[in-house]
Amino acid sequence: MPRGRLALESGAVHEGWLFGAPLNPATSGEVVFNTCMTGYQEICTDPSYAGQMVVMTYPLIGNYGRVRYDDQSERPWLRGLIVANATAAVLDDARQLATMLREAGIPAIAGVDTRALARHLRSSGSLRAVVTAPGETDPDEARALARAVTRWEDQDFVAMVSPGAARDEGDASESGPLVAILDFGLKTNIVRSLRRRGARVRVLPHTATTAEALAPDIDGVVFSPGPGDPARLNGPVALARRVIADGRPLLGICLGHQIVGRAAGASTRRLPFGHHAANHPVKDLETGLVQVTAQNHEVTVVGETLPETSGFVVSQIDLNDGSVEGLRHRTLPIETVQYHPEGGPGPLDALAVFDRFVSAASLRHDGARPDPTVGKVEAVHLDAAELKRRLTGMD
Repeated sequence: MPRGRLALESGAVHEGWLFGAPLNPATSGEVVFNTCMTGYQEICTDPSYAGQMVVMTYPLIGNYGRVRYDDQSERPWLRGLIVANATAAVLDDARQLATMLREAGIPAIAGVDTRALARHLRSSGSLRAVVTAPGETDPDEARALARAVTRWEDQDFVAMVSPGAARDEGDASESGPLVAILDFGLKTNIVRSLRRRGARVRVLPHTATTAEALAPDIDGVVFSPGPGDPARLNGPVALARRVIADGRPLLGICLGHQIVGRAAGASTRRLPFGHHAANHPVKDLETGLVQVTAQNHEVTVVGETLPETSGFVVSQIDLNDGSVEGLRHRTLPIETVQYHPEGGPGPLDALAVFDRFVSAASLRHDGARPDPTVGKVEAVHLDAAELKRRLTGMD
């Protein structure tokens, strides 16, 4: 494998071997670190990583092969992958991680001291960087390229990852509720989680109008995860205000949570190095239940800026740093979560989020008035049979 160089705007430089797609010229983006031990396939295909290069802190990446069913979107969206040791533990070349990256044009570099790099990012915050092509050996030039990379906050990634047209999942003859998902960077497992609970799904592009999102046959609305800063998304925030005013069941996930938070009047701010992991403990303030969650985000809702008159309350917090992990409405069937309840990759502790939302959408579909979310959440302790039912949609 040819040699390459990772250069950060801070001045740090890491040498390594290039094993992904060929580089010519250098590739650039913001560097963030993810502490998952597995799930690198889902991480690579998560649209929320658009514009970013991901450092995997677990030292061995590639120990198992790709299963296309586990892809979270149609292609990898990250700008690059940075690992300590890249392995090819499967004989089938088509299932290897390197093959997936090469086919998608995504560069990767191995041999980096990812522990030192992650510690540097924790102290400095997320940094812009470049991975240089073979033969580009001037470290000072590489550092200058890194400092010239466009800031993450100044780019519109949602427009890159959102589809151009609507599509339906499920047949009109099905009896379940119809849920509209605003796709800001949707993950496949979210659609599957809703479908397993009997919902039909209509995926809408980020440019969808109010008439499309609140069509008469829509029983509930989901604002999906996605990449980028919600402060740039004035259109989706305005749409979220109209959905809140309409009163239909609404679920916001990750970026969707931040959009709904801003629509409610709260401000958002950037975290120093974001949350990118599958082990964040989140406490529900209503029940006291602590769940382990998967997360991938840079921005948090500032809880103290949430207006008392908005009708929303902070419902969940991250036990690592105290940041806001959820909002609920006092009188409307509206809930938002900062984490990824569908897993993919990650734990499945929070699947009840989908249970509550689909239940509310089903009530509206049947002509009943859904209850407000606040005061209706129950502590859930899953045994093996209940977990299997929620995963497979079995009765």
